[in-house]
Amino acid sequence: MAASRSGFACMTDLRRPGLMHACAAVLHRDLTLAWRQRGDMVLPVLYALIVTSLFPFALGPESALLRRIAAGAVLVTVLLAMLLALDAMFRSDIEDGSLEQLMLAPQPLALMLGMKILAHWLATALPLIVVAPLLAGMLHLPASVMPVLLLALLLATPLLSLLGGILVALTAGTRRSGMLLALMLLPLCVPVVIFAAGALAAAQEGLPWIAPIAWLGAALVLAVVLAPLACAAALRIALDS
Repeated sequence: MAASRSGFACMTDLRRPGLMHACAAVLHRDLTLAWRQRGDMVLPVLYALIVTSLFPFALGPESALLRRIAAGAVLVTVLLAMLLALDAMFRSDIEDGSLEQLMLAPQPLALMLGMKILAHWLATALPLIVVAPLLAGMLHLPASVMPVLLLALLLATPLLSLLGGILVALTAGTRRSGMLLALMLLPLCVPVVIFAAGALAAAQEGLPWIAPIAWLGAALVLAVVLAPLACAAALRIALDS
């Protein structure tokens, strides 16, 4: 009898989807849904293009002035454009009930939510990073600063996605939480903007810029470890209340 039970348990473990398979399935599902609603993916890019094109009209066409503000303007524009799609991170999962099913799955909830945050970053922030050189070129950013800008965005945008995931989980049970999310996330954006802008300013002046980038990288590593855990705990609290 004991042997038959152990054999049945082994067969059950073999039939259960593996952890890597579950992560790939969640990532593939969210990216497929984002592609089907690719109009929402284009909206932040259009917002960034429109806002960046308004700077020469507001400040004048003087290239020296635009070159001086180019890095900070592109950085802030990209970060603000990410806020447009932040509210939709878990919206469809809450509406169709798949988030509750994910909480009952045998896989760790924090890891599954981490995959959903990764999919949101790929669908929202990555297109903005791709068009960032075009935005910087519109403001006459020097070509030597362009790699530092891309590196700063590659570190700052996932950090904001992870922090935003926690706030989205906290407000999962509320309606029309977009403005609330923006108000809650903006104070958290300040240190990220300070370090990223500091690296860009140092690069424009020809000074060492590794230290601010290193701080951003350290914060990103810490957020990758802790943010999914906090997101899972906040989601359980929000859905149980």
